[in-house]
Amino acid sequence: MIFDLWDTLIAWDDELGVAFFAHVAEALGTTPEETHAVWDEGRPSRSSGPMLDYLRTIGLEGELADSIVERRRELARRAIVPVAGAVETVRELRARGLKVGLLSVCSDEVPAVWADTAFAGIFDTEVFSCDVGLLKPDPRIYALTCERLGVDPAETLFVGDGANDELAGAERAGLRAVQVQLHDEEPRWPEARDWHGPRISSIPQVLELV
Repeated sequence: MIFDLWDTLIAWDDELGVAFFAHVAEALGTTPEETHAVWDEGRPSRSSGPMLDYLRTIGLEGELADSIVERRRELARRAIVPVAGAVETVRELRARGLKVGLLSVCSDEVPAVWADTAFAGIFDTEVFSCDVGLLKPDPRIYALTCERLGVDPAETLFVGDGANDELAGAERAGLRAVQVQLHDEEPRWPEARDWHGPRISSIPQVLELV
């Protein structure tokens, strides 16, 4: 069993994002809207390597860059809060003898603060894109996660919200996939809205699938 992180095991807090972009916009001398556009454009870079390297590409270095890295880590500490039943579900899956992994597209503030979160130590393995230089839906990142778990992709279920084409990507890599839709509204990602496979509305429902 492999879980996505954002909008799967945790729910993204829009207010935290707004505050962060306001801070970066002030540092760059731009509007939050312009900063958000720059940030989105750089997502592949900051999600596949060090955050400081990415910040240099947009003109931020030294103490200013360090302050943004620390602000991003503080955001992660506040954002990585399990949704209802997430930790308990992972522990129950492992109690049943299943290997359970985490696979997240993220920048390096997530692994930097991971030990301080409620998820520390509950997975058999965690794979963060920024550490391995691969992004979903690249089949190699699914294969790497399965290899670290010691499981056959054909016998593995991937659970995610559907961003990054991760569900179809998992299936192309030989896994089965199920979408978790935590919110009542339509998913924000087009590829998530296009998913026609199995769907659940809470993490504990995973226990009914294994």
